Amino acid sequence: MFKKILIANRGEIAVRIARACREMGITPVAVYSEADAHALHVRSMPEAHLLGPAPALESYLKIDAVIEAARRAGAEALHPGYGFLSERAALAEACVKAGIVFIGPPAGVIRSLGDKITSKKIAREAGVPVVPGSDGGSTDLDSLERAAKSMALPILIKASAGGGGKGMRVVRDAAEMRPALEGASREAGAAFGDATVFLERYLENPRHVEVQILADAHGHVVALGERECSLQRRHQKIWEESPSPGLHPDKRASLLESACKAARAAGYVNAGTVEFIVDSRSDFYFLEVNTRLQVEHPVTELVTGLDLVKLQIRVAAGEKLPFTQEDIRPRGHAIEVRLYAEDPAHGYLPTSGRLEVFEPPVGPGIRNDVGVGPGDEVGIHYDPMLAKLIVSAESREEALARLAVALADYRIAGLTTNLEFLRWLCERPEVRAGETTTGYLDAHPYRPEAPVPPAAWLDAAALVLAGVADPGGVSAWRPGRQDIPVRTRTGDLETLTLLSNTSGNTWRASRGALSTEWTLDSRGRGSAVLAGASGERVELRWSRTGDAAWIQAGGISGVVSLAPALAEESVHHGHHGPASLTAPMPGAVIRVMVSEGDTVEEGQRMLVLEAMKMEHTMAAPARGVVRKLPFKVGAVVPLGAVLVEMEEE
Repeated sequence: MFKKILIANRGEIAVRIARACREMGITPVAVYSEADAHALHVRSMPEAHLLGPAPALESYLKIDAVIEAARRAGAEALHPGYGFLSERAALAEACVKAGIVFIGPPAGVIRSLGDKITSKKIAREAGVPVVPGSDGGSTDLDSLERAAKSMALPILIKASAGGGGKGMRVVRDAAEMRPALEGASREAGAAFGDATVFLERYLENPRHVEVQILADAHGHVVALGERECSLQRRHQKIWEESPSPGLHPDKRASLLESACKAARAAGYVNAGTVEFIVDSRSDFYFLEVNTRLQVEHPVTELVTGLDLVKLQIRVAAGEKLPFTQEDIRPRGHAIEVRLYAEDPAHGYLPTSGRLEVFEPPVGPGIRNDVGVGPGDEVGIHYDPMLAKLIVSAESREEALARLAVALADYRIAGLTTNLEFLRWLCERPEVRAGETTTGYLDAHPYRPEAPVPPAAWLDAAALVLAGVADPGGVSAWRPGRQDIPVRTRTGDLETLTLLSNTSGNTWRASRGALSTEWTLDSRGRGSAVLAGASGERVELRWSRTGDAAWIQAGGISGVVSLAPALAEESVHHGHHGPASLTAPMPGAVIRVMVSEGDTVEEGQRMLVLEAMKMEHTMAAPARGVVRKLPFKVGAVVPLGAVLVEMEEE
């Protein structure tokens, strides 16, 4: 068995692999970029090696730097995790050349299955049904555009070398084909180092079901059950469970056998996932093979009782699988949800900032795979996933109940996340009934529903800033009347008036004509319970940095600050008209499609912003003239920065 393994990844998956290594008596070795020098995965390992600057192309995606780190560490094997280099045949080849064992399939298998066009051919020849599409992929956008004209809309553009929604576009209008091809190819090149894309018939609202397979080097291939992954946003999974609630029982055996057929035909070794889409008639079609460990592998571990990372390591060391297909008897139900630094109320745009409070729930049947800790900075360079919450129980109903309680107990402060969205999702009747498809969130967009009015949230914010709920507040509390001017994260300016009663235990908070009354029921470190005059109770949590505070109250969360501190604010770079285009998130400018002096129409593409490995095209909010472009390509911009100064016509 290996004595030392280098983990060529970051975040929660690096932490999870390191834990398995330690349990096996193996020393895990971390790698990191300059941005991750103090990250949790670095702190959790006894040895760590710097790869390079923050951009992934200069650190986590540099094969020579990763191999050199493994050499310096004296690592006998390398685990790639998921994402980054995990599905690069070149990394597997470099490992072999350096005398390092690659914990994954052989380079030839990665290359053939990593190319979605080749993998479909392998599956088709093995007797597995596939989705109709173009005969091949290309970086020649002209030829792809011609091929698209012979196909019926809608069409799905996909990156040949990757997944996770990157390099993927759905085209429903022929006029959108060229811009979609350009964006998909560019995004694929940035994410995977390969700009090749291909076309596929887009199936409306199918289910996404995948099979976990495991194969050793002695010819044994087994399927460890299936996972339902239909709940997605931006083509990325956010909710996974096993077994699939929507898979007809008489289809299960056929699905698992099809996955094994595809794996055998490809000569697969180690852990992998064969993905399928299932239509409304429960017919399934081969989609792709992920030649690595999946983000959602914990749900399979919880229903089978197996540790997939340890099995990966043992297979890579040449051991035989210690069980047969007949030995695999999944039990119970498991559900995983992904916690992201993003804003679901605003198109799931990624967010960044300091994680002031991070308290995952604990209890029977609850597992947390985390990649961050309190005080960590969440930047713009990498995937926005912070952690995974996984629950298991004897039945799906019990698992759903356990998930709801665990999400209610989750505590996060410092930046906007999708936690409230996950709580909302858990209560949706279609989700609870297991009746969702990949288009569910398009048909049922998330709209935050606060259990108390927004005014109550601002009132709570004023209580913190004034020092009522928080004795260390930025404004010394004094009995009687106090006016608190605050600015919210969206830039709104409010003046809140606090008036205490004679006993000093109750405060009336006024905002214009709106007025609410609160009593401080209890107070702890960074938390308090407020009792309203009409009987409502609100749990208030906060984290302060200078004169700003991150507030969570009544199902609403966000940042507020004392308005005077923002008088000199410069992120907007001076005066700008109402039609000016501002950054909805921090990110990097990767393309500018207009020039100063141009007249643009409402909805015209103006600029492309990249954040956390995803591209976001910014369009003109109104017809107008471009007066100033404050940022050039390559600039990193903060939230709220004016990207294009315009004068509206």
